[in-house]
Amino acid sequence: MDQMDVTAAVSPPTSRKRSLVGALLHWARDLMFSVVLAILVILFLYQPVKVEGTSMMPTLDDQERIFINKFIYRFHFSHIDRGDTVVFWFPGDPTKSYIKRVIGVPGDRVEVDRGTVIVNEQKLVESYVPSEFRDDNSMQAKTVPPDEYFVLGDHRSSSNDSRSWGMVPRRYIYGKAVFIYWPLVKMGILR
Repeated sequence: MDQMDVTAAVSPPTSRKRSLVGALLHWARDLMFSVVLAILVILFLYQPVKVEGTSMMPTLDDQERIFINKFIYRFHFSHIDRGDTVVFWFPGDPTKSYIKRVIGVPGDRVEVDRGTVIVNEQKLVESYVPSEFRDDNSMQAKTVPPDEYFVLGDHRSSSNDSRSWGMVPRRYIYGKAVFIYWPLVKMGILR
């Protein structure tokens, strides 16, 4: 038998070691991408905000942290619906932001009779307003103009809202409250 002498010139695979500079460049690139992505999300999609005040209790408590969806209303992809919890520039001072619940949409006729909200001649079922947060105030019927909204806080006896200062123009509404992230015991989607 002939014996063949086969010598393979195969060298073991070499592991490519990144240089320290190369590793830092890759890390910096990934970090920069993450920062840009976070900025885009915060600018156009979701923004963290802190609730200040008690006007939305018990739905939202003072100092809670929530995310608002800024994209949903920006390009009129979605209608602002009755019951939405919205964040808007206060019409009396557009440097301040408020958070309230939409009660009346354009064309609705809204009135308050001794604390009972009536929309289009029907009592509004408001399970989100416990009896201890209601008041017995009244307001004459008002028709919500086009591109404006009637808003109320859930803590009716502690809320400065459309009953006092009128409607909110559509252009002032910039977000919908969607998620509580702090405190952890209340973490979850806002209904």
